[in-house]
Amino acid sequence: MSSTEQSRSEEHHVAVLGAHIKPQRYSNQAVCLLLEHGYRVTPVHPKFEQIEGLQVSPSLKDIDGPVDTLTLYVGPDRIRPMIDEILALAPGRVICNPGTETKELQEQLDAVGIPWLEACTLVMLRLGNFLDDPVG
Repeated sequence: MSSTEQSRSEEHHVAVLGAHIKPQRYSNQAVCLLLEHGYRVTPVHPKFEQIEGLQVSPSLKDIDGPVDTLTLYVGPDRIRPMIDEILALAPGRVICNPGTETKELQEQLDAVGIPWLEACTLVMLRLGNFLDDPVG
């Protein structure tokens, strides 16, 4: 990673909705890989206090500061009741990882102008295009 890419990642705040303590979970792997790439990460889960040494936010409304990317690791049934909270967070973009896609959320994001994409955070990080703009 170049020094320019490193400084861009250090300034980029990523919230991982559905982060988990179990290493075999993709959400935990995403937290680890984001940290490895130098991103500022906030895991979000109502039942855990720490994940990978990071303080966990119990909900989106409890996150401190603006979020550049919200990456989703919860299914549509859990996302639907959280749509208003996601919109209030007003992230710079939302990544709908495989299995998290929901038309209702995507329509609401479109309505308020928040970009979203159906992609895999882990693949984007491994390919080095996490900060690319595939939406615009």
